[in-house]
Amino acid sequence: MPAYYHLIARDYQNNGNCIAHYQPTKNAQGAWNEHEQHMAPATGLLTYELSNYAPQDNMRLARISLDILGLIPFDDFTITTRCIRPGKTIELIESVMSSGGRDAIIARAWRLLTQDTSAIAGLEDQKAAHQPDELPSWDGMKGWPGGFIESVKLVTDPTRRDGRGMVWITNELDMIEDIQTADVVRLLGMVDTANGVVPRLGLGLSKLEWMFPNTDLQIHMYRKPQGHWLGIDATQQYGADGIGLTSAVLHDVHGPFGRSEQILTIRPMPKK
Repeated sequence: MPAYYHLIARDYQNNGNCIAHYQPTKNAQGAWNEHEQHMAPATGLLTYELSNYAPQDNMRLARISLDILGLIPFDDFTITTRCIRPGKTIELIESVMSSGGRDAIIARAWRLLTQDTSAIAGLEDQKAAHQPDELPSWDGMKGWPGGFIESVKLVTDPTRRDGRGMVWITNELDMIEDIQTADVVRLLGMVDTANGVVPRLGLGLSKLEWMFPNTDLQIHMYRKPQGHWLGIDATQQYGADGIGLTSAVLHDVHGPFGRSEQILTIRPMPKK
């Protein structure tokens, strides 16, 4: 099956750190530049590394905070994972993606104790009005270039507009070649697209006079996501001084499971 990444090697160090060596496939190619990776599959891969670092059955990832330190090179890279704050009920772990002697992404995750709280459970985020199989196919994002955008399938609620709306997204690729992809890895590996599904400036990179890349991605999960469809109920807002924000309620087919935030730097599109 096609995949986003090839695993080259994995090394475990005496200090407990894990270093994994990867190579991206064309499916991981970004939209802003052909020589960079898309943040979405990079997030999925970092989620895989964080999930599989010394896992404990009674704990799960509750928040992943990713800082993008610059362009993510479309080249071989390593991910180094370590535990920053160990604990029996709360842990903080970190994965750093590096390429060409430079760190590209720093991802930190809180892993928290799970227990039965069904007696007091309650959510304010509302379920989506429609399931993905009830909605028409949508090719609005296909105006963006890059292998990652080519790899996904989207449907949209008809009320979607520039700046606000609900889009569902899925793909049929494994995150890593010859390794079965867990639902949480697949779904979190598409969350970064929230910044591209309801852009206030309209769709299609070639027509834009302004660019709005995100410098981070924050994902909070009050429930472990399931399935292959990610629902993104997104809102994009621009301030008057060059900074914007994309916020989203995240859904799977069973309902909302968390939220994401992306801070944006808004600047004129470079002249070619």
